[in-house]
Amino acid sequence: MAEKQPMEIGILLYPGAQAAAVMGMTDFLTFADRRARNGSGEPALRISHWQQGEREPQRIFDSAPECGDMDPAVLLLPPALEGPVTTEASAPFVEFLRVRHAAGVVLGSVCAGAFLLAETGLLDGRRATTHWDAADTFRQRFPDVKLDTDLLLIDESDILTAGGVMAWTDLCLRLIDRFLGSAVMLDTARSFLCDPPGREQRYYSNFSPRLDHGDLAVLKVQHWLQATGATDARLSRLAEVGGLEERTLLRRFLKATGLTSTDYCQRLRVANAQEMLRSSVLPIDRIAWDVGYADTSSFRKLFTRIVGLTPGEYRQRFRGR
Repeated sequence: MAEKQPMEIGILLYPGAQAAAVMGMTDFLTFADRRARNGSGEPALRISHWQQGEREPQRIFDSAPECGDMDPAVLLLPPALEGPVTTEASAPFVEFLRVRHAAGVVLGSVCAGAFLLAETGLLDGRRATTHWDAADTFRQRFPDVKLDTDLLLIDESDILTAGGVMAWTDLCLRLIDRFLGSAVMLDTARSFLCDPPGREQRYYSNFSPRLDHGDLAVLKVQHWLQATGATDARLSRLAEVGGLEERTLLRRFLKATGLTSTDYCQRLRVANAQEMLRSSVLPIDRIAWDVGYADTSSFRKLFTRIVGLTPGEYRQRFRGR
């Protein structure tokens, strides 16, 4: 009977790939493999590094070279050290990834690695995530991808995308769960003091409004909202500040910022509440009032919808000790 082959997870070292993430993923997966072996000499996972060769990427590191030369089960694109990889730098890897995916290889990306993955066209029409701070750039380059940066991890079976730079832990835990089982996954998470899969990126993102759109009237309104904490969000007042008719302001505000004036004000107020929850011990009712909500129940519902955690859960997770 042929010996069972370990599941190989390859990490692609494209130009600018973050070395710390590559080594972190390698250590993480190696630890899980040892836990799964439970004293056995047979590897459960095979971890490899791939780098561009003369014609296409080749293994330059292999934790189980005795297992022969075959396609890995998974190929991962780590985060980038200096921002998203360009179209030109991606070109040598695009066909390699397309062919491997067509052959059944699962593809995964972390943070800016999604830019390289999107260059293949395999994300078109599909859901994906990347770092929330790169969302605008990603949408401009890849308008056909259904980007959702509220989610830290999107698993579509054959393609997985993870959001922030450190979201490689979430991606690796999901793969460990898939290939080695939940017991090994939970053991690995506990040992590395990581939350099991299920976090959302919006827990960590900050409201970063667009300010480079060039509409000076809308920018004036944005600056006023920032200075006043958006405590007065009446349309008539916003139109007065911007020197525009109300309907004109609504149209230009949405075009410039990508948000309605109501949604913008809500997100700005919630961002202010997040800062107060992190830095103070004020009661939640008082914080709701200070950011412009007399109805605490409405504030709690809005906060939970935008952030993904209740105000109390957010404070418990992020308040400095």
